[in-house]
Amino acid sequence: MSGFSKRIRRVFKWATALFAVTAAGAALAQAFSTQIYDPTNRKWVSYTPQTAVRYYRAHGQTPEEFQRRVVKFRTAEKPGTIIIDGDRHFLYLVQPNFQAIRYGIGVGREGFGWAGIVKIGRKQEWPVWTPPAEMIERDPEAAKWKNGMPGGPDNPLGARAMYLYEGNKDSIYRIHGTTQPWSIGLNISSGCIRMVNEDVIDLYSRVEVGAKVIVLMQGAALYKGV
Repeated sequence: MSGFSKRIRRVFKWATALFAVTAAGAALAQAFSTQIYDPTNRKWVSYTPQTAVRYYRAHGQTPEEFQRRVVKFRTAEKPGTIIIDGDRHFLYLVQPNFQAIRYGIGVGREGFGWAGIVKIGRKQEWPVWTPPAEMIERDPEAAKWKNGMPGGPDNPLGARAMYLYEGNKDSIYRIHGTTQPWSIGLNISSGCIRMVNEDVIDLYSRVEVGAKVIVLMQGAALYKGV
């Protein structure tokens, strides 16, 4: 372990109940906050949006903890399945031989977390972004894009989008890129799963339409892979 990964830790508060995930295994309910070590003041500080922006400006990338890597991962799910652990801000793409590709993600802010088993209903390169009616109600600035914002480098969906469906119905949630790469590791979205563009392009190239996606409920994160 080197660099930033030596200076990052997770603070866990274990709950009393065991949360069962049918095919992914068992996980312990927990709540935590991410902290990073400030070597100047020799203190642990919260990893807030402000901290994240400063880190990205200084290093030009997300913290090492949230960078793509292959990890050991035990699950009964078949290769090609996506398992999202929102509490720890990781997306796992299951691989053969009890391994997974782990990506750092940004997830829904307070009040926008969700859980369930969905699937990749469709995929799109440089997708058009159409804000849902609920977002337009919350944010009048989004109204100008009610008919859709063309894909491109300024589009909030980034370079790729994978649309999550419940059965044959669009859930309105997506796994997508972002114009805010510093936001990985934070609870900041309106419920969609965001990734840096390089990672979402990599994931997009590996998953098929119809792939199963398991989104763990907040407070029931995987611990070291299950």
